[in-house]
Order: sequence, then C-alpha cells, then structure tokens
Amino acid sequence: MKTSDFDYPLPPERIAQTPVEPRHNSRLLVLRRGVPELEHSTFFRLGEYLRPGDLLVINRTRVIPARVHAFKPTGGKVELLLLRREDDLTWEALVGGKGMLVGKTVAIPGGPQAEVIEVLEGSRRRVRFSEPVEGALPKIGEMPLPPYIHTHLANQERYQTVYADQPGSAAAPTAGLHFTPELMQLLREQGVQFAEVTLHVGLDTFAPVTEDDPGEHKIHTEWCELNAETAAQINATRRAGGRIIAVGTTSVRTLESAAQNAAPGDAVAPLSGPTSIYILPGYAFRAVDAMITNFHLPKSTLIMLVSAFAGRETILAAYLEAIRLEYRFFSFGDAMLIL
Repeated sequence: MKTSDFDYPLPPERIAQTPVEPRHNSRLLVLRRGVPELEHSTFFRLGEYLRPGDLLVINRTRVIPARVHAFKPTGGKVELLLLRREDDLTWEALVGGKGMLVGKTVAIPGGPQAEVIEVLEGSRRRVRFSEPVEGALPKIGEMPLPPYIHTHLANQERYQTVYADQPGSAAAPTAGLHFTPELMQLLREQGVQFAEVTLHVGLDTFAPVTEDDPGEHKIHTEWCELNAETAAQINATRRAGGRIIAVGTTSVRTLESAAQNAAPGDAVAPLSGPTSIYILPGYAFRAVDAMITNFHLPKSTLIMLVSAFAGRETILAAYLEAIRLEYRFFSFGDAMLIL
C-alpha cells in the first residue's frame, strides 16, 4: 500500500468556495457497499435511505476563532493557529514567523502576551499565555478556514454545525454542516434517533500524507468523549438491530476508539480522553455500520479512512464519477452516504 494509491486528479473548480443555502440543499451521493451502481439525491432526502431505529451519531464540537495575529517586539508579524489547549495558559499551536524559538515572546493586540516554551516538530510550538486566552478569542481571533477556501465567509456560523455547543476545534466536522433543524426534526419523526459525541478536530486530520508508506505517517492525538448515556444508546441500537451511522469521520474515529474497550456483546464503551486512532485499509470496523461524509483531499488520512470502509477502488471510482457530475468537494462541498 502506497500513499500514491489514494491520489486522484481534482480540477480546482470542483473545490467548493461557499456553502450551499439552505444547508440541506447540498447534493448527496449514495454508495452501497457491494453494489456497483451509485445513487444521486439531495441531502434533504436523507431519510429515504434510513430506517426507524437507525442512530445518527453527531459530533457536538464547536470551532473556536483560533487564528490569532500577533507582533514581535521588533514589530514583525506572527500568526498563531491554536490547535489544542493543554491547560488554562498553555496551548499547542502552529506559529508562522521567523525565529520563533524557546523564550521568544509576541504581543496580541487586545489580548495577552504569548511566549514560546517548547519547539515541537515543524512549525508547531508549545506556547504559554500571560493570562487565559480562550475567553478573548471571539474578540482577537479569526475563524480558521481551510487554506483551499479563498472566498470570504460573511456568516461565520456557516462554518459551524447547527448543533455545535462544545468549543475546542481548529476545524469543523464538515459532514455535519448539511443538517438543519428542519431536517433533524423530520428524521426524528421518521423514527431515526440522534446520539451525541465530541471530538475536537485538529488540523492534522486534513493534512496530506507526505510519506510514501502511509503506515509511517504520524497522526496526532485529538481529545474525544463518548459518555455513558451515549454508549448505552449505541449499544441498545445495535442489540435492537438498528444501524449506527457516523456523521463524519470525526464521529467514526470517536466510535471506533470507544469500541476498543467494549465489553463482549457491546459496540462501544464510554470514553473520555485523547485518541490517535489511524484507520487504514485492512482495519476491521467494530462500531460503525454506515457513514455520512464529505469528499476528501487526495492522499489524506480521511480518504484512507473511507477507503478502509468501502474499498479503495470503489471510493476512487465514486470520486471520479462525482467529479464528472460536478459535485462540490471538501469542507463546503456535497455529501456522500456510504451504506
């Protein structure tokens, strides 16, 4: 298995620059494993593919305005992209600026001072703020949109799911962006249930794999939680014959992390803490029966994850067909339902 096995040619115009309005009007490509024909629908018609007793597992994480502009004592510009809070004052961050070594400090207009206390790999740094920064982020920070989105997002809430209420992510769990309260109510009336988990998304999730052998790629940890109530709901669904449908790869990783310590006969066990689960083809899924996902970057860990679920050749063929039919790709793009 090589990283190049997960590459595909994507015309730049297929990368969605703006979200569809309303959210549930995005297109939906339906792939049934073992069935060669693809189906094409819209997200608002998702319920046509679900059954009473199915359980949609959504990620409640909320993107924080984690991109912060700062200045060196010399006046030089520095950009901090906060990835993960370690305690009230300490964060792991990507730091853009020359010479940002241990002991270097920067000033944030309207915010606290920050000092580099450890150099990590690449442009990663561990930084310590002079006072807690989280409460100031709505004032001093910007939404960290992916680098392939070049169009200004007038309504910042469009990069949040409608149910996001747990701040902590550096990027949105984008499969959930298609849901509206109206659609969720229709699904509940149909007998489809929702369960909530949290995984705070780091940027590594979306980064292309640069090693020739994907097995050598180092995936960083992310914090996730699946509480006892949700675990009981998921296990009851499995016992009743309902399907556990992950909304997005973040929910997939949370569910499969929670499956690792499940008791015999259960799908998952409660979980709270870091996960570095890395799902490649050959992985045996224990908790996920189906998934909703967007179209992912070439050579990313996420296209490898969906390939593990549905087969590499099947996924790449579906992607090429989606390109031919002018589906929209990546964060603000269309959705895929894999059954």
